[in-house]
Amino acid sequence: RFPAMASDSGDRHATLKRCLSVLRDANNDSEQFAALLLVTKAVRAGEVDAKTRRQIFDAIGFTFPTRLLISQQPPAGCPPHTFRALGLTLLACFCTDPELAGHSQILNKIPTFNDVLLSPCDPDSTCMVDDVYQCLSAVLATARGPRELVTKGTVSALCQAYLNGGHGSERALTLLLGLLAVAEAKCWQRDAPQLLAVLSKLSSDFLKAEDMTKFELCEVLPHFIPLSPPLTETSQGTECLCRLYKGLADVLGSKLSQSQRDPALKLAASLVQACGAEWIPAGSAGSKFLALLVNLACVEVRLTLEEPDPMEVEGKKEVVTACYVLMEMGIQECLREENPLLENVQKMQLMRIMEEAFGAVTFYLRQVKQEELQDPFVFASVRVLGAWMAEETSSLKQEICELLPFLVDYARKLFKKGSPAVSLPQAELASTEGSALPQDALRFLLPGFCHLTAEDRPRDILIAEGAPALLCEYFLQQWEVLTSESTAPAPLTSTEMSLQTTCGVFLNLVVTAPDLVRRDKTFSSLMDVLLKSLPLLLPQKHHLVLAANVATLGLMMARILAGSAALQGTQSAKEFFGAAIRFLSEAHTAQADPSSDGLALAVSPAYESAWGDIGELWLLAMQALASCVPLFPWLPHAALQARCPQALAHLLSHVAPASVHFELVTAFQAVLVELARASEQCRDVILSHHGMEWANLYGMAALEQCLAEQ
Repeated sequence: RFPAMASDSGDRHATLKRCLSVLRDANNDSEQFAALLLVTKAVRAGEVDAKTRRQIFDAIGFTFPTRLLISQQPPAGCPPHTFRALGLTLLACFCTDPELAGHSQILNKIPTFNDVLLSPCDPDSTCMVDDVYQCLSAVLATARGPRELVTKGTVSALCQAYLNGGHGSERALTLLLGLLAVAEAKCWQRDAPQLLAVLSKLSSDFLKAEDMTKFELCEVLPHFIPLSPPLTETSQGTECLCRLYKGLADVLGSKLSQSQRDPALKLAASLVQACGAEWIPAGSAGSKFLALLVNLACVEVRLTLEEPDPMEVEGKKEVVTACYVLMEMGIQECLREENPLLENVQKMQLMRIMEEAFGAVTFYLRQVKQEELQDPFVFASVRVLGAWMAEETSSLKQEICELLPFLVDYARKLFKKGSPAVSLPQAELASTEGSALPQDALRFLLPGFCHLTAEDRPRDILIAEGAPALLCEYFLQQWEVLTSESTAPAPLTSTEMSLQTTCGVFLNLVVTAPDLVRRDKTFSSLMDVLLKSLPLLLPQKHHLVLAANVATLGLMMARILAGSAALQGTQSAKEFFGAAIRFLSEAHTAQADPSSDGLALAVSPAYESAWGDIGELWLLAMQALASCVPLFPWLPHAALQARCPQALAHLLSHVAPASVHFELVTAFQAVLVELARASEQCRDVILSHHGMEWANLYGMAALEQCLAEQ
């Protein structure tokens, strides 16, 4: 009943139409099979348009291909996989329709697709493999596809197919690249050993290649370098890094064209994002390579940005962003004192070279137009400049001062907009799987602002541009983010770090511009937040550094804003001061002195690990508390309730005076004197703990005099 497929287009359509009719209506398997053979032949020849494909699906649905896939009995004289091959061809045909590719009946065939990839492939079954790759590619392009592929084991199957090197193995690699692009973290979480095996092969090929393959692999390899788990944790990962280092040293040490150098720089940047400088070995060769990397990055940045041709910059944004990553590593390595990779001479040379490159970055940012503010490359440029400003404050001062109005305006616009940004691959160090990151430019500018607010001219510019009000809003927003996060101890988050640095900026303003604090309502709003936040922070010991910042800033601002309604014995003010006093009075303890039979003053165990970060803040906060006591009549009573004079008097009466440093003696005396002057009750408490005796032992003349007065 079925002639061979005709050569004429009209006849072919007529034949297909008859076949579809038989597929719909036939009661007999052999008739259906014959019709199916002709249909699949047409499908494989690419002679079926979208309308006909839909007609084929309407005629047979998913049921018939599913039967074919599970059938174990091929027609007489046919290869064992005949029915399976026909079923896969039909599914590949259906998958060209995006709606059908995401259908659950296709998604539940993923294990079957994986089996085909993992089965030995003889010359007769190459069509099956091609059909499977077509199905998997279509599934990957659907909304649910990537998740289903990862959970149903396709990553492992693709890795094995690529490593086996059989028919279509390059398509396996392409699919892996697609999956890693949209679900990197999940892929590595589930199939790290298999992906590591692929990376191992790719890195070996990269090291051995002597032709253009080396540069092609530079494009592929970054996709297989995970941000987590770190490659340095396993011997196989370390070997991969070693091969990649040697291959890159070979490439970058040669004379290269731009098209060859760019992928190599991007590969180096992806390694820096994943492992910092850990993949670069210590020693002379490693330090020369690191210096070369940073040097090349700086040259690329200058060439692109110093005389910007808009069209040229557009085409170079990705590689320049990669160069920014390498420059950031350069800054960190130039500052590293413990086990440095670079020698001092190299550090000085690199700092000079980087200064020129950052000059080019400031020049580029001055040209940025309003309509370009949402460009991720502008964000990447601001971010890397922020890294430079955070560490190097003496160079490019003039250029940075001129740029400050733009930086504040840029940060404000992004903050107000709160819009997510589509980041370039190197624009953020965190994985953005599933969604783009919000553009938090302030997070990267804050450390630089902290340095700049300590200097007159840049501070005046920041104030004139409204930075304090912006930073207050930012502090409020970051505080809300922090309080919505888990209360369990966790590594320091960028939110907490931003809050700490914002406190540092405000501390500088409080010290250097007290009049601004008095007149600008921003600081009254900030004071309200600080009053409420410290009592919540203090009980959570993993937030101790932030609590120290908040306590110190709050106490120093309270001295200036003593007349504000919020500080007139309100509940929130009492709770804040109670928490601040607890923070200060619990910082030290008496412990056995190994060199004598007595007790010595020591930092409390709960404070010990953070003391390097909070020791100076504690001293500052003690001075501020002493200044606050005469300003707030209700404060001595709050101090007694918090057992501050009792605790300090008890501590000082029990430890050896020689164990208490002079600056601590000064801090303790300042607080105790003000409490004794302001409150008879506090004075009596100190006296009852032999205050006159130990005041004399510590050389606290002011306290002695105060206690002696009637």
